[in-house]
Amino acid sequence: MTDRPLWPAAAILAIGMVASAALVGNSVINARLADRVVTVRGLAEQDVTADLATWSLAATAQGSDMTSLQARSERDAQAIIAFLKSKGFSDDEIETGAININQYTNQNGVPNITIRRDLTLRTTRVMAARDAYSAQGELVRAGVIFDSNSGGMVYSFTRLNEVKPAMIAAATKDARAGADQFASDSGASVGPIMTASQGYFSIIPRDGDNAGGRATASPFQKVRVVTTVNFALE
Repeated sequence: MTDRPLWPAAAILAIGMVASAALVGNSVINARLADRVVTVRGLAEQDVTADLATWSLAATAQGSDMTSLQARSERDAQAIIAFLKSKGFSDDEIETGAININQYTNQNGVPNITIRRDLTLRTTRVMAARDAYSAQGELVRAGVIFDSNSGGMVYSFTRLNEVKPAMIAAATKDARAGADQFASDSGASVGPIMTASQGYFSIIPRDGDNAGGRATASPFQKVRVVTTVNFALE
């Protein structure tokens, strides 16, 4: 039997070794490139003013005679409505809510009745609502008794979608500034964004996270967003 020449097999083996070496080389290069990434966080904050005010009022009347309590509850409700209208609010901004009656008889057989009347002011005239809230002592002096569990005033900023694009851009710019500083310190330069993730938007008190209160307790608020960006280093 005539032996077949071995050079084709050797050539194929050599080509395979070269290809494998090339793949390994590319893998090493890619790995090194992958390591040359800096991860930074960018912060953007913007002061905003609430554009919606919601004031929940609950007046209570307590006693033992249902007829007189109902009359008092109605009087208090009308006093609150008159007060709000005197501050410039319209019927469309004032909502009359539920009437809740709680009654029981004490150990002496005397009925104990509580009538709670809910009303709500909902308006886009935020500063006018703030002024009215500050003047609620007028109602107390008129004899209106507020339930201790009244919701109070809530200030809301509803235009978050309007400020999102600019704030994301600002947060990304802030992240690049941090990456530039890191690159400068390490003798590199910042390349393109590899990956990025947007944090959630939060509304906090304008005085900061440690203000000790809810953001909705004041019309003056701050929107904050933090983004995490991975930049290539060159």
